[in-house]
Amino acid sequence: MKREIAVILLVISIVLLSACGSNTVSLETLDSSDSLTTTEASSFVTTEDVFVTEGTEEYRGFILDNVLHSEKDGEIHYNLYIPDSYDGTEPYALFFTLPGYGGLYFQGVGENLRTETIAFTAQEYNSKMIVVAPQLEDWGETSANQTIALVEYFLSHYNIDQVYAEGYSGGGETMSPVMGKRPELFTAYLHCSSQWDGEYEPVVESRTLVYLVVGERDEYYGSEPTKQAYETLYRLYKEQGLSEEEIDELLILDIKDEAYFTDRGTTNQHAGGALFANDQAIMGWLFNQ
Repeated sequence: MKREIAVILLVISIVLLSACGSNTVSLETLDSSDSLTTTEASSFVTTEDVFVTEGTEEYRGFILDNVLHSEKDGEIHYNLYIPDSYDGTEPYALFFTLPGYGGLYFQGVGENLRTETIAFTAQEYNSKMIVVAPQLEDWGETSANQTIALVEYFLSHYNIDQVYAEGYSGGGETMSPVMGKRPELFTAYLHCSSQWDGEYEPVVESRTLVYLVVGERDEYYGSEPTKQAYETLYRLYKEQGLSEEEIDELLILDIKDEAYFTDRGTTNQHAGGALFANDQAIMGWLFNQ
């Protein structure tokens, strides 16, 4: 009797297993013409809307012309320096520097590194810092969104604890809208020889640190747009009830007079904005936050 029951149970098990197997979909047996429901597909199909093509050329420690392919924001070109010591086991700082006109992608791969020095001088302030030098197509809305996408990519794929940013001239016209959209991504921002084209309220809400520096007689922008940006941010902080001392911890206006430039061998205050990369007071402020 026991043997008959065992045989019956064995037969039932074989039938059930066969039934289950007939409904199982595997990657090996799935034909491209087969249709799947969303529930069935989600169990093994994963998609990512961004991926990176790594560059092959090197310049002064930077890998040139890496490309972040974004389904939403298109192809984003950038040059990248990662210290040899980075292995992902401890958090590193991250620095984004956006160039002025002359360093954009259509003007030549790596031209931002050849015409501006801040990507290199920044390394002197923190040996545990990844440096990203994007080469975008312009200084408008598209480039601002691409910068945000690139920052988000690095935050999700690398071990990062601080994010610094700098924009010079047209780069500031791009980075200021970035600050107006996603200031919470950044620890501190250095705005050089430019004008503020972004929103102000999000910066005040996030308490992102901002340093505004320009020549008093900048030939391209003048100093008035920078002063107006400072006054707007200052007023918004005052409306939130912050004291002057508290605002001074968050916001700095630095207008350089003519002597600042002539003492350093130049009379052109806009092009002389490149001197800020070698100013220890300015750079020290940025990377000590």
